[in-house]
Amino acid sequence: MGRLTGRRIIVTGGASGIGRATCALFAAEGAKVAVFDRSAEAAHAVAGPLGGIAVALDVSNAQQVTAAVAEARAGLGGIDGLVNAAGIFSAAGLSDTTPDLFERTLSVNVTGTFLMVQAVAPVLLEGGGTIVNIGSGVGITPTGPGSTAYVASKGAVIAMSKAIAMELAPKVRVNVVCPGAVDTPMTASFLKRPDGSTEPGIAARYALQRAAVPEELAAAILFLTSDESSFVTGVTLPVDGGRTFH
Repeated sequence: MGRLTGRRIIVTGGASGIGRATCALFAAEGAKVAVFDRSAEAAHAVAGPLGGIAVALDVSNAQQVTAAVAEARAGLGGIDGLVNAAGIFSAAGLSDTTPDLFERTLSVNVTGTFLMVQAVAPVLLEGGGTIVNIGSGVGITPTGPGSTAYVASKGAVIAMSKAIAMELAPKVRVNVVCPGAVDTPMTASFLKRPDGSTEPGIAARYALQRAAVPEELAAAILFLTSDESSFVTGVTLPVDGGRTFH
């Protein structure tokens, strides 16, 4: 415990799924967290018990991002790290992906990540810090047909993060965590069977034969945020139960 004592960290998408688990773990490890989410009510519900602050915003809106980062900096007394966990998913394939769906998916997953990093980077460069972006295993190796916009967006996050890691080094470390299937509200509609087990067709893609829980992803994000990874930057880390090699 205490691996993040004194750190002040923004987590986007912090009110649910991987973001929520990350906020809880970071607070337990001594960090002060700013919970960024589209829903003010949900953000407050997470931040309150953790002693953090809640900020409502759309990460794809540049003006809202700028204002939210300023609010977090004032509320936390500074910023030492960022976790970009906000994202949206679509299973639509090429023929079913409308231009609007494609644009919206990229605006949240890619533009949102870019805007947050751009807003936070000048603060982190003052004293050093960390950024962890959430990619996806499908951004490395797609599972098959479908999810055209989502796959494109996560591949872009991975490539963009490598460029940013070079630009912000050595003061700021930038890494990407790439989940496989994770049991979150975003995946509930297709990941689980009525009895709560992972759909067999999905489980078969994984060496570990199951989906992850958000806390397993939060542990990897903690490693890349803590000093335990002090010589790690520009890395794309699959946390996917072995799917990318299996």
